[in-house]
Amino acid sequence: MPTRADRHLRTVRLAKECAELGARIRTIHCITGLPPREIQRLFFNDPQAIPRGRPPDSPEWYHSANLLYRTDASIFAAIYRRLRHAGFGAGETLVGAYRHYQMVCQAPNRISFDRAFDLASHTDGIWIAKSPSFEVVTCPACASEFLTALGTIPKTEGCPFCKVVQRYGNDPRVQTSFPTHPLPDPTVFQHGMAMLRWKKESGANDNREAPLPSFPGDMQDK
Repeated sequence: MPTRADRHLRTVRLAKECAELGARIRTIHCITGLPPREIQRLFFNDPQAIPRGRPPDSPEWYHSANLLYRTDASIFAAIYRRLRHAGFGAGETLVGAYRHYQMVCQAPNRISFDRAFDLASHTDGIWIAKSPSFEVVTCPACASEFLTALGTIPKTEGCPFCKVVQRYGNDPRVQTSFPTHPLPDPTVFQHGMAMLRWKKESGANDNREAPLPSFPGDMQDK
């Protein structure tokens, strides 16, 4: 059974992870319950390093944000919801979902940790939100999960990912944010399949020489 010291150490470790991701003192306090003065003493020795400015306000911000910001917010929210449904605690889920979001989306990330905290608060109705105002729904056209106002019927018109696809050919900002990746060389796959067939056919005879794979366009002996 975890002791009081164990629980405190986990709380401090979670606070440290939040601070490393750029969280405000207020955000860390809401997530961990640690007193603001203790948070400042432990993680912000330099007063100039304390994140400042107006805290994010998701309900107002999200509905007026541009397409790329709403897309990033939806990516984070979908990851967060999946982890919460898997049974993880809110604080650990927030940190894990944000790190995964950073891996998925190209830097610099549009969604700050404080913004992610605010989105999670208004999705779950916890921390700074008394009740949920967001939910994650599935687009009926592309099957992508996206963030929307609570109670909204999922429609293609509201899906940011459908809009990204529609604008991709004509919007350089969208192309830069979601770069295409070259397809793998098909000959590599064909060679691998040829080797698998050879191993299957050769059985236990390890001395049999591996055949050279044939590819479209190769000259065949007749």
